[in-house]
Amino acid sequence: MDTLDIKLLGREYRVSCPPEEREGLLEAVQFLDGRLNDLAAKTNSAGEKLAVMTALNIAHEYLQFQRTGGFDMPALKRRIGLVNARLDGVLGQQEKLF
Repeated sequence: MDTLDIKLLGREYRVSCPPEEREGLLEAVQFLDGRLNDLAAKTNSAGEKLAVMTALNIAHEYLQFQRTGGFDMPALKRRIGLVNARLDGVLGQQEKLF
């Protein structure tokens, strides 16, 4: 287990992290720091209250996402396919202009 120095709201923390999870943890830190800063700016909250409010908001969004069944991957793939087909059609028309 490695240690990783992270920064949230300008404060540094040292956390343990398996090497294979380092990138994912860094993404989580970036996400959380952004959410903390956004909520701090909107509410003028700080410290423990800010941390609890941010955690509650993230937990609420996560549970809503779970209740709706998450992503409908087949539908997303179909939509991506349709967008790609439309882009190919438009780009094909553009090539005829030149």
